[in-house]
Amino acid sequence: MARALPHQPVAAAGSRTRRDLRPSLQAAFTRQPGGRPEGTQAMSHIFAAAAVPPTVPDVTDALAHAAAAATRAPSIHNTQPWRWQVGDACLDLYLDRRRQLDHTDPLARLAILSCGAALHHARTALTGGGWRVEVVEFPDPADPDHLAHISVYDRASASPEALRRVRAMRERHTDRRPVTATPVGGDVLLAVTVAAEEYGWLRELPRDRVVELGSAMTYAQRAEVDDDRWRAELAYWAGGTRPDRAGVPDAAIPDRPTQTAVPSRDFGYPGALAVGTGHDLNATYAILYGPEDTPVDWLRAGQALSAAWLTATELGVSLLPMSAAVEVPAARLVLRRLLSGIGQPYLVLRLGIADPAAVPPTTPRLDPQQIIGD
Repeated sequence: MARALPHQPVAAAGSRTRRDLRPSLQAAFTRQPGGRPEGTQAMSHIFAAAAVPPTVPDVTDALAHAAAAATRAPSIHNTQPWRWQVGDACLDLYLDRRRQLDHTDPLARLAILSCGAALHHARTALTGGGWRVEVVEFPDPADPDHLAHISVYDRASASPEALRRVRAMRERHTDRRPVTATPVGGDVLLAVTVAAEEYGWLRELPRDRVVELGSAMTYAQRAEVDDDRWRAELAYWAGGTRPDRAGVPDAAIPDRPTQTAVPSRDFGYPGALAVGTGHDLNATYAILYGPEDTPVDWLRAGQALSAAWLTATELGVSLLPMSAAVEVPAARLVLRRLLSGIGQPYLVLRLGIADPAAVPPTTPRLDPQQIIGD
């Protein structure tokens, strides 16, 4: 599955290896005055640096910055199931099974999809910082958790598109509130669809099929709520008892069930996110899909999700991934039927125009030192 690289990677200044990466990370992610964690101000510095020709002294620092920027990628329940290693002119992505949802996601489908989003974020940070890169997916047949190898081989001027995507990485967030009555324009939907097509496909559902999608999502959620192990796993990753700097905080969980034909995740308790009185009547629903149901396809689906979401963010569109119907086999069959059998479903996406008031905060992220290194 791996493919050969046509370019020779550039040499890192001083030929530093991953073992002496720590000083670079410490310099990039210092705590702010008053002990404020680095997750907000330092990350803004990373993205700002990536939006202009980089001033980092060598490629090793640029790779460390890209891996740090990728911490902003979306993941199932904000588990952040990835691990990075920085080497000489290369960056390697691994699945961290310690943060896999063993019961909800036993095949690691959603974990690998999440890693695909992180891979696309890292690649976006590098290209937005003026680097040419090559990516090899699953480079080591003996290690199925080694998901990707990124090589940096040249400098280049960042394109306007790359710079816009870097900015969108900073602005992207998950919003579970109902969308407004303003529909998404056809040209915007086309742009989001085209953005995903380098890695996968989106199929917009016609209005008369949304009820069927809603039934599948409702069935999946009921099946999961009746499962004690599923409830325990969700409770571990959501609310006040979640792991530090991971999981879904109360501020991102709706304070009551939303009015919608297609229910979003039921966390089993009211959170602190005020959902208002809106209804998703004018939301657009699409299925993210691909040719097969293998780890390679899941990794590419994550890259497609990231590309679509960043484009949606650029264009002022709220995108909400919905995975319940993928998690339950019987509901997945309904999604396949909605696709007319042309591919394998990976996620349902809701697209709409969000209320700009009371935007939910971004969810916390692990410190870069926790996910970068040996």
